Amino acid sequence: MRIAISTDGEQVSAHFGRCPSFTIVEIEGNEIKSKEVVNNPGHHPGFIPEFLHKKGVDCIIAGGMGRKASGFFNEYGIKTIAGITGTIDETLEKLKNGTLEGGESLCKPGLGKGYGIEKTEKKEDF
Repeated sequence: MRIAISTDGEQVSAHFGRCPSFTIVEIEGNEIKSKEVVNNPGHHPGFIPEFLHKKGVDCIIAGGMGRKASGFFNEYGIKTIAGITGTIDETLEKLKNGTLEGGESLCKPGLGKGYGIEKTEKKEDF
């Protein structure tokens, strides 16, 4: 199984589309076979799901994502797990142990539209 984790440094990023990078991990059984970090190729509707699909990703883990993005991942057969916080290593350990549980998406509607990865406020907030 190939897992992509939205990554900000050593942490799971709160928003998959605006994260600086993705950590892509190949897991067989309970063993990590490979781990690579790839830069976020850019945030356009539907682009990241296609990009990760072409990399053979089966599942995306993120702090949050919108319904539209989740739908794009679903079209490619990529499972989404949102509401995840913590470090990449903690997340991988929970995944290997079968204790990783998704929750409510950490994204707020309207965050990031038209902005780069550093966007933290809605346009209406200015």
